[in-house]
Amino acid sequence: MTKPNSNLKLSVIIPAYNEEATLYNILQRVSSVELIQGITKELVVVNDFSKDGTEAELFRFRLENPEIIINYQKHEVNRGKGAALRTGILSATGDFIIVQDADLEYDPREINLLLQPILDGFADVVYGSRFVGGKPHRVLFFFHTIGNRFLTFLSNLLTNINISDMETCYKLFKSEIIKSIDLKENRFGFEPEVTAKISRIPNIRIYEAGISYYGRTYAEGKKISWKDGFRAIYCIIKYNIFSR
Repeated sequence: MTKPNSNLKLSVIIPAYNEEATLYNILQRVSSVELIQGITKELVVVNDFSKDGTEAELFRFRLENPEIIINYQKHEVNRGKGAALRTGILSATGDFIIVQDADLEYDPREINLLLQPILDGFADVVYGSRFVGGKPHRVLFFFHTIGNRFLTFLSNLLTNINISDMETCYKLFKSEIIKSIDLKENRFGFEPEVTAKISRIPNIRIYEAGISYYGRTYAEGKKISWKDGFRAIYCIIKYNIFSR
């Protein structure tokens, strides 16, 4: 039996831009998860200048759940997901940090799958892979899958690490590691940038855990586009070759 770690805390960073339809639900799901070994949670919500009722939904959740403490950060202009994550990382107070998108594509109950290798003393960083394991995955866009696998292949080629899902949202870090990295990207370039930079940390231990994926369509609010794919290629090359 593992010892409880009630003094340890996980910061769950939730970047939100126009997520009125899903934010309340994801806050419910994250707050209801019981973490292994008694680890406590901190919810860090970063509102990236939403133009809909995202903030109102956050305030409604706070009003109805006063026992749940939320670290709320707000941008005065829209700066992008990467910038929102930097704000969240800077303000997070937990021993570990994980990214949780405000949509419903990732299941917070599986955060424990990513925590386990770190708590067991094997890992410093854990990626939640949508391409390994037997978890359910929604069948969506063929070219998104091809693009994701190509970006992961290119990233692996230049980092010399063998991960299966570089673009996954679910990345869990020991806090001191992610806070020590000087991140620059403002949009979806966060994924290749952080992967490139953690791969160069001496003796870093990176693990993967298979997760579910409940992807959404553009009609349901998906925001990433083909332009972000080209930006990802640029970032992979930039942060692995020209900006080391």
